[in-house]
Order: sequence, then C-alpha cells, then structure tokens
Amino acid sequence: MSEVRFVRWGFGADAVEYQEAWDEQRRVHAARFADEVPDTVLLLEHPPVYTAGRRTADDERPLDGTPVIDVDRGGKITWHGPGQLVGYPIQKLPRPVDVVAHVRRLEDALIRTCAEFGLETTRVEGRSGVWVLGDPVERRPSFGGLSLDFDPRLTDEEFDPRLNGPEYAPSNAGQRREDRKIAAIGIRVAKGVTMHGFALNVNPDNKWFDRIIPCGIRDAGVASLAGELGRDVTIEEVLPVVERHLADVLGNADLKPREVERASA
Repeated sequence: MSEVRFVRWGFGADAVEYQEAWDEQRRVHAARFADEVPDTVLLLEHPPVYTAGRRTADDERPLDGTPVIDVDRGGKITWHGPGQLVGYPIQKLPRPVDVVAHVRRLEDALIRTCAEFGLETTRVEGRSGVWVLGDPVERRPSFGGLSLDFDPRLTDEEFDPRLNGPEYAPSNAGQRREDRKIAAIGIRVAKGVTMHGFALNVNPDNKWFDRIIPCGIRDAGVASLAGELGRDVTIEEVLPVVERHLADVLGNADLKPREVERASA
C-alpha cells in the first residue's frame, strides 16, 4: 500500500480562489516529481468560477461574457463553486502513463462514495465522470406541459440550450429523467505526475451550469447528492467518506505502466 496524504484546504467562508489552488497544484506537482512529498490529494471548495479545458469550444461558454479561466487540463468547460467538493490528486504514475486507468480509479472512489449515501451511480460509455442514469426516452415525463415528438438537441446542430429556457436547462435534467452528471473529472499528466482531478456536486446551486454547455454535452444535465436524495447533504458529511474511498482506491492501486503494442519487424 502506497502512502496518500490528504490536505483539507479551505471550505465555506474559507473557499480557495481558483488561481491560488492552481498555483499550489503546480508547487506540489514539482515536489512530488522530485519525491519530496508523497502522493497528495488537495480537497477544497472554490468560490463560483468557470474553468475551460483545452477542448472547450466557443459556443459552450457563457453568452453574457462571464469570465472563464482557461486551464491546461483535459475536457471542456465546467463550473466550480459552493456546495461542490473539489479534489486534486497529485500522484506519480509509472511510465508509459495509463491516463484512462487513473480516471477510472477516481470514478470508482466517487461511485463508492455515492453508494454509501444511498445513491446508485455509474459510468456512461464514452463520457468521463460519474452519472445518475435517466429513464428510457419513452418513459420520460413531459416537462412543463410540453411534449415533443423529437429532441431538437439531437436533430438540430445549431440548437443552443443556453437560449431555450428551463425545458432544456442542464439543472432540470432530473425533472426530465435524463442522464445527469454528479461528478466531473478532468486531469492532466506532466512528467508522469497527475494534476487537476474531480468535482463532486454535493449541494450546489446547479443553475450555475445553465449558463454554459457543461462538459460540452447537450443531451444530458447535472445532478447533486442533495437533489437526488431529497435531503440536505453537507460537504462536512461527504469529506471523510471521499477521503476513505480515495485512500483505498489510490493507495491500494496496482500501478502498472500502460501496455504499448510494438509493431513486429
């Protein structure tokens, strides 16, 4: 079992500004690369902020010019803020680095966390993160009295849910019984050491997501533990559970380099 150090940084009134956290990630990353510190997970909340990964398209950003911080992680645009537990695992991996295996370990820890609170979550093929699955299309209720024979998000390439009100708002995906993401994951690996990480929606105001196309996904939405369970859930409750499952998943992982297929001569 490898050592994993957890740093509980700032929550609530002491939430950590995104730029400050990014700078600290880089400092810890350099120290981990030099073997000056063990694998480290920074846990915190941020004040409200939109961050955009390298693949973010212009038509996924806020329409009103709200500032967005462009970052060096994978993935697309998302929101961080109060009620969301953010974790930055800074872990040294063997080379060649298996990025997918690292993402799967983070997903495992978060799926276990949700299960401990009584919520069943899963992965969705082709989409990173942790999801609450919706109903089959034919069983979904009409929303706001509106019944559609087709979903324009799937048939109209120019359809923009940011302009089409609550019927298509990501925060209302639960009412529409659609797939909805409860935890987003976006990472970067530099010099064999991971950066960035996950954001678990505990009890945030998910309407913040309505101003963007979260993770660039137009046919699904967002969820939270509190919203899905129908009761108050706090960061304070969730924090030790996440730590325990991360310690198990990361500390006990059988880290192996990615297998590289070599062409035969």
